[in-house]
Amino acid sequence: MNTPYIALSGILSCKDERELGLVQAFLPAHIEFTRAEEGCISFEVTQDSVNPLIWHVNELFDSQASFDAHQRRTLASEWGAQTAHIKREYIVSEIAAQENAREYGRKEQIQ
Repeated sequence: MNTPYIALSGILSCKDERELGLVQAFLPAHIEFTRAEEGCISFEVTQDSVNPLIWHVNELFDSQASFDAHQRRTLASEWGAQTAHIKREYIVSEIAAQENAREYGRKEQIQ
């Protein structure tokens, strides 16, 4: 039996321009570090096309252990420290591992 993947999806909501500035300043490095983590299949954070204070977050990790390691690294990072107060609404779920999901996730990440 395959270990299920762990998916996170939701939104990060800035309340004002100051919080938006923090996200814009610290997000690029956070994305770079996360995508380099072992077990990260896909990591996408995109700004909403209508409301620039809203960011859509979608993550996929190959195991609970990889996801947990990502969460620990995030909490200890500059991104975590600088944006801890910004509202997050996420759903974390298990999904069945697909034979080609890793390759698919990496292709989606590059596009």
